[in-house]
Amino acid sequence: MVDITTAVRADLAPTGKLRAGVNYGNFILAAKDRATGKSSGVAIDLLHDLARRLGVPPEIVAYDSVAVMGDAAATNVWDIAFLGSDPQREKLMSFTPAYLEIDATYLVPSASPIRAAADVDRKEVRVAAPARANFELFLSRNLKHAQLVSTQGLDAAFDLLVSGKVDALAGLTQGLLDLVEKLPGSRVLDGRFMGVQQAIAVPKGRDAGLAYLRRVVEEAKTSGLVARAIERIGVRGVSVAPHAD
Repeated sequence: MVDITTAVRADLAPTGKLRAGVNYGNFILAAKDRATGKSSGVAIDLLHDLARRLGVPPEIVAYDSVAVMGDAAATNVWDIAFLGSDPQREKLMSFTPAYLEIDATYLVPSASPIRAAADVDRKEVRVAAPARANFELFLSRNLKHAQLVSTQGLDAAFDLLVSGKVDALAGLTQGLLDLVEKLPGSRVLDGRFMGVQQAIAVPKGRDAGLAYLRRVVEEAKTSGLVARAIERIGVRGVSVAPHAD
């Protein structure tokens, strides 16, 4: 068990609660039961474990957009947040090592000649992705030949694929598998173009809290807490992140 200092409490629970930014747009991290209103997911399990360790009640600050949640880092509405680490986001917040990885690949229509994720980055291929999603940020830096078309949300990106305005849709593997039924004959490509590193963030300057969270994340991976949380949601393309050095 990691020791909790006064500085750690001041960084992570300055209001007496653990206020956590949670993105319900990523159902792997968090989902809400419509009947009961109860939340579940890997981020929810980690949040309750952290609140228990700190001896404070958890408070979910809910979002449907990871971009909006990230922009709120400097507004003092949350003390921690669950989202993918990325160099662009590090301008506003600091991250722990990843606790899990989510495979990201592409969905293509039935007539597409593309068979593997590694074959997408070529001339005349148009790729749609929701703006400022972790994998969209990655593609904006790493696609060398294909054209990236950023949209306001996944639904808009999917509409471009359905209408034939793009050749591939980038997304998290499980989410793309769920879309296959909506576009008959479509295929999720073999392989992945990245593993989205899901981590815990704190606003810049909360160094004591960050150091504490880094150690807690490693404990959560070692103890099996993260593995059990992944097993409960029962999705494909998700794995416990490797231990940090």
